[in-house]
Amino acid sequence: MDTSLPFSRLLSEERPVAELWGCQLGTGARSCVVKEGDDFLEHLVLLRTICLGADARDELHVVAVDSKNASGEHRPVPIAALRSSVLPMISLKALELVPPVTFVLQCGAGPVYLSGQRVTLEDDASSEAEEEELLEEDVRDEEDDGESQNKGSSERSE
Repeated sequence: MDTSLPFSRLLSEERPVAELWGCQLGTGARSCVVKEGDDFLEHLVLLRTICLGADARDELHVVAVDSKNASGEHRPVPIAALRSSVLPMISLKALELVPPVTFVLQCGAGPVYLSGQRVTLEDDASSEAEEEELLEEDVRDEEDDGESQNKGSSERSE
């Protein structure tokens, strides 16, 4: 299967199992690790919300994500900078991470709450057969379209 497909297409081809996920970052726990599953299935972490707790001080809170990049190195990347008087919460739509991933509170005392979903894509054997069938239909449709266009152009030239 081509892993460069958008997530929405992956969900349509495989049966997703989603569970709510969340963690708290603060002075007691500056980081949170989401580990890989040991079941040989594809796992994703969909981060949806990052918000400050009600008792967070009015200071800058920076949350970063530390995950392997394309060259296999770990580098923390800031994903949110929150301040209770300016921006106490953000909602994310398309932040999809592949475990293992670590969320780190780089500055600020917190508490900062992260929430989202942990999705497991279960392999559905029938989806592969359906995908092959759809590809064959697409090829047939393209061939039929090509023949009808050629037929129409030859009729016009006569």
